[in-house]
Amino acid sequence: MKDEESSMNQNLSAASLLVVAGRDRRPGSPLNRPPVPASNFILGTERAYSRDDGTPTWEALEEIVGLLEGGHTVAFSSGMAGVAAVFDQLRVGSQVVIPDDCYQGVAGLAEVGKQKGFWEVRRLAVDDTGGWVRACAGADLIWLESPSNPLLAVADLRAICSATRKSTSLLAVDNTFATALNQRPLDLGADISFQSATKLIGGHSDLLTGVVTVRRHDLRAALRRSRELSGATPGALESYLAARGARTMALRLERAQANAMLLAERLHGHPRVARTRYPGLSSHPTHAVAREQLRGFGTVISFDVRGDAAAADAVCSRVNLIHHATSLGAVESTIERRAAIPGQEHLPPSLLRLSVGIEDVDDLWADLTAALQDE
Repeated sequence: MKDEESSMNQNLSAASLLVVAGRDRRPGSPLNRPPVPASNFILGTERAYSRDDGTPTWEALEEIVGLLEGGHTVAFSSGMAGVAAVFDQLRVGSQVVIPDDCYQGVAGLAEVGKQKGFWEVRRLAVDDTGGWVRACAGADLIWLESPSNPLLAVADLRAICSATRKSTSLLAVDNTFATALNQRPLDLGADISFQSATKLIGGHSDLLTGVVTVRRHDLRAALRRSRELSGATPGALESYLAARGARTMALRLERAQANAMLLAERLHGHPRVARTRYPGLSSHPTHAVAREQLRGFGTVISFDVRGDAAAADAVCSRVNLIHHATSLGAVESTIERRAAIPGQEHLPPSLLRLSVGIEDVDDLWADLTAALQDE
């Protein structure tokens, strides 16, 4: 039965895989894999204690994401728990390279490790392809984020992943903004594809979970060992909700990124907007790479309001349909001023990050134009 399922899955589109994967197809089984809130199991099989051996609920989520990314997935209690497990593979004295435009949690983790003497950290511009290629020769961990957060720069993953590297190095790509529906880093030569499943996979602002996908069995085992020893195990309800959210991700992504493209085009021409960043715009500095590499341009836009931080804050206070909230990738649209976030003070003070949801695009535009009015 498993071989038949595997053969069937290989011939399915990603949208169909999201619906069919992670289910127990034995007669009499629930159609949806239910949450299994169990810490331990009756002894006599390979499963004894959930922290060590997992649960059917985690495994459903891991199967869905693994098939979508083209590898083997390990689920964690949060996105940052997954990031920490990747960094946990480093030896003391390692050389780490991260982007200059990087999620503040990752940058903070890298900096704390540097201060404790665990590793050295170097930062490069996302679009400095030559710099990344040269850095690959000596780095122990190359951590890429593409598109980046929140400036939405797209790295030339094909060129960077094919660069000469140390045999013991790890090249990881944060694939949260693109998802495996828009790019598959493992196919391009990355060792690790990471996603915060809190975002587009879950899609409903109701869970924290991270997923790390690899092809090497030894690396998968090492990540599972890090999860076990750190206790960074996903909850039963969170895993269930993430798997359920994944079922509709293709539909949600299609609608949200179509909305994002239209809104980006309109924001680009708005007199109260000084700059609009979206990889789908021809004006975006890495548009050519994005068009070549991505199947879709994603659901996040960042734009600078003309004026200062107060002007941008005023926009956030005036939206009604759009929520003034952090995070991204959910069915509802959210907006926030990123320079107000600790660790992001270096960003333009009037930059707003807009995560576009699945609402009617004309309603979203009416809300934005009203909020952008000069008062």
